[in-house]
Amino acid sequence: MAGKDDKNMKSLVDVWRRPENALCADCQKPDPDWASYTLGVFICLNCSGIHRNIPNISKVKSLRMDHWDEAQVQFLEQHGNAAAKATYEAHIPIYYYQPTHADCQVLREQWIRAKYERKEFTEPERQLLYSNGLKEGLLWKRGRDNGQFLPRKFLLSERDGCLKYFAKPDEIVDWFNAIRAVQFHYLKVAFPMASDSEIKSRLMQNFLKEGYMEKTGPKGVLSTYNVSSSPPQQKEAFKKRWFTLAHRRLMYFKDPLDAFAKGEVFVGSREHGYSVKQGLPPGTQGSFSWQYGLTIVTPDREYLFTCETESDQQDWVAAFSQVIEQPMTPQEYAIEAYFKLSS
Repeated sequence: MAGKDDKNMKSLVDVWRRPENALCADCQKPDPDWASYTLGVFICLNCSGIHRNIPNISKVKSLRMDHWDEAQVQFLEQHGNAAAKATYEAHIPIYYYQPTHADCQVLREQWIRAKYERKEFTEPERQLLYSNGLKEGLLWKRGRDNGQFLPRKFLLSERDGCLKYFAKPDEIVDWFNAIRAVQFHYLKVAFPMASDSEIKSRLMQNFLKEGYMEKTGPKGVLSTYNVSSSPPQQKEAFKKRWFTLAHRRLMYFKDPLDAFAKGEVFVGSREHGYSVKQGLPPGTQGSFSWQYGLTIVTPDREYLFTCETESDQQDWVAAFSQVIEQPMTPQEYAIEAYFKLSS
């Protein structure tokens, strides 16, 4: 019996180590150590928890801790992540957002359910709920003045070109992709010569980075001092704010659930005079409780921030660098001009 178990384990390890199975089949996290023996996919711990919620579709085991019998190992050998992708992801709409391990639970769960439970992407002619340019339903909307969330009926119409309002968590993903679908169709009309992949890169994106930092500057403005000033005489206190970086827009909020940003900064490209530096300029004064600073340099001014930990500082610098190293498009030059005009 021990010899047979050893043979099963060797076969399991061999299929586990195939290059196609090196990333989680659902969120692309490296080194997955769980697998579904009914779907034949290798998945990470977090995704395995989602699979457990659809036991009629997927049954999972740990590759390290659980016993695998010969039939289960053979099933994995005959399938694997590449085969599952060819079946369950055969016809994903170009606009559909495919979440990764860095995304929130609801996005990842609905992605997994869409693939394996609802089989939304197995047939090319299948019409998704949000692909016809029209969606309506209830969403909870936060009010501008009182800050309370109240249910409102929303109608998204591609024909009318607007989202009107006069929620269940699983509906949020449908809304998210419905908005992407409408945006995709509009961009196809606006840029008829652009490829699908080029248009996809311009769709509403998930945040590149979000979290708390401290900022300083006049009320409603992130600027600290003009770059021509020497030395800087910064005396205003740094204030803790929630920041989100979405492509070239850095927005900040007093609270993560605020409906409207208190302000934002345009982050351009290096070739156009933008850069990010670790640390604050020498001589910077002011009251700040976090010691790990960073500086965003623009053609007009510098913006100062502090982070709670060195790890946060490095993550923010990496996120800003990723944006700054990308060339700007003609549309982004227009957005930059608008930011300068309104600031």
